Order: sequence, then structure tokens, then C-alpha cells
Amino acid sequence: MAAKLPRPRPAVTAMAPYSPPTAGRAEKLRLDFNENTVGCSPRVIAALKEHLNAGALTIYPEYGRAKEKIARYFEVDSAQFVFTNGTDEAIQVFVNTFVDAGEEVVILKPSYAMYRFYAEVAGAKLVEVEFSQPDLEFPLERLLEAITPATRAVMLANPNNPTGSGLTLPSIQRILEAAEDAAVLVDEAYFEFSGVTALPWLARVPNLFVSRTFSKVFGMAALRLGGLFSDPANVACMHKAQSPYSVNSLAIVAAEAAIEDRAYIEGYVAEVLAARTLLCHGLERLGIRYTPSSANFVLGHFGPRAGDIRDGLRARGILVRDRSYEIPGCVRITVGTRDQMARMISALEEIWLR
Repeated sequence: MAAKLPRPRPAVTAMAPYSPPTAGRAEKLRLDFNENTVGCSPRVIAALKEHLNAGALTIYPEYGRAKEKIARYFEVDSAQFVFTNGTDEAIQVFVNTFVDAGEEVVILKPSYAMYRFYAEVAGAKLVEVEFSQPDLEFPLERLLEAITPATRAVMLANPNNPTGSGLTLPSIQRILEAAEDAAVLVDEAYFEFSGVTALPWLARVPNLFVSRTFSKVFGMAALRLGGLFSDPANVACMHKAQSPYSVNSLAIVAAEAAIEDRAYIEGYVAEVLAARTLLCHGLERLGIRYTPSSANFVLGHFGPRAGDIRDGLRARGILVRDRSYEIPGCVRITVGTRDQMARMISALEEIWLR
């Protein structure tokens, strides 16, 4: 009897594949994935070179010392967080620990695709709260209305990706109060650019979870390192739902070095914020509408020319992310340095005014 292909779970069969366009990016100005556009701190490279040897690579990762050090950087206790393989694994561990098949998960639309992805893999019932178009203001009141006693989890990014819209702390407080019986994940991947964080509330809000990443401001996206923060009892449960060695040793070494160079981080953030202003002024000068952003990216509204803008910039060696598949006519532009934004605006002007 011939063997047959195994039947996937219905939840997986029903999912649309997630295929990020990641090929052929290395030699271009990468303004498409919200990465650090100048690279990590030199201390990270030095630390990796020092620890990259055959003996070090034979040993399974040890996290104890690094957890203590990184906990001090984030001003939490080491029992209040777990290392994760990027923010993606943080979302996966959060869902795997607290959401069963058929339970309700509230997310925003549009938002980071991995919230939907891992909720769908778990077989959860998705409740999506849409941003109103064309203004794309954060739909706080509609989000609060969507949270019910049946809500098992709420996942949101602050600032939101791809809109750049940010929440204030009072607004986050309202969400936590409305979802007191649910697990609430606040993804703070872009915290350094917004300055708004719920991290200090961990000790008094037991259903709060906060994720951070080393992929953005720290410039370490290739190493895949993040952290998921919560009450120690929640962290202990999440450890059970996570592979014990999902974060590699070199990522830990890099993180320890990265947090020592505060001046590098502060300097890069200051440059990005100045460059964001420059980009917005350039868009205004060209008469292009955009959504005000609290992150290191800006969503431009190009209407029916969005595809032409994307292709024209790519032909000039500049990559941006066309988000028309979920927000018609919109292109997301990562903010780099002022020089990079001047180059981008000059190229955009050639395309837009021709």
C-alpha cells in the first residue's frame, strides 16, 4: 500500500502563507524592514570575534549571567523575563502558553503579521479591530468594545506597525482594565523611538506582557534575539512552553556587548528622530500625505502610484515596503540617517514629479 501525505491540521490548511520579500537586499539602501540602517555597535563585533572559537561553539547556551546583566539594563528582575528567538518567538511562546484552540484573540488590522500567524496556528478565534481609513488613527474605543469576557488574549504593538500610530500610557491602562481576565501583550519593538513603555507596570499588573527586541535599534536582526517580560509566575509557565535552547550563545554575547554601549544607542536614536522629521518635511514638500509616526518608519500615502514608487526606488537601489495589499496605496519607508533620507527624498522626487 502506497504511503499518503499526512493531513495538516485544519487551522494550518486554512492559513495564507507568509512570504516576506527578503532576497537580494544586501547591497541596497534597505528602507523596507525597519532595520538599523548603519549597523550595530562596534563593541558587538569585537565581542563576537573574541568569543567565536571552536571550543565556545561546542557548548549549549548558558543564560544565567547574561540574564542578570540584561535585567539590570531593562530595570527588571531576572525572573521577570525570558530570552526569545526574536520577537516572533516571544509571540509564539505567549500564544502557546495562554491560548487554546477556539479561544478568542483580539488583534489590530493592519498590524504585525505574526500576531495573526501564531494565533491561526493555534486554532484561535481571531477578533480583528480595523484602523479607520484613510486617517489610520489608533482605534482605541473600538478595541475596548471588542474586548469581552470571552477574550483570552490581546496582542498589540506600540507603536503599531505598519501605521506608526502610538498609544499613551493612559490608553494602555484602559486596555489592561478592560481585559483584566485576558493576557495582554504589548509589543514594544520600537520603544526607543517612541519613549512610551509599560515595562515598569509588571509588578502590579499580573496579566501584562511586554516584548522587546534587539533587531531594531540595536542593529542585530540577523542574530534573532528578543525578550518577553511579565510577572515571574507567568515567566515560569512560559519557560515550560519554550525550547530550552532557542537562543544561541553568540546572540547572548552580542546582547551583553550592545547594552554596554548606551552612547551608540542614544546617538542612533537621535539621528533617526532628526531624519524622520527630514523625511516628513520632504513628503510634505512633494504634497504626499503620510501618517504621523512614533517609530523609525513613516507610512506614505501614494494612491494608485504606490507600485510605481516602489519599483522606481528599487531601480535606484532603494528598497521600501509596499503595503497596498492591506492599506491601499500605502508604502512604508524605514527611517535611517539624515543622509540616507536625503538620498531617498531626491530619488522619490525624480519619480513623483516625472
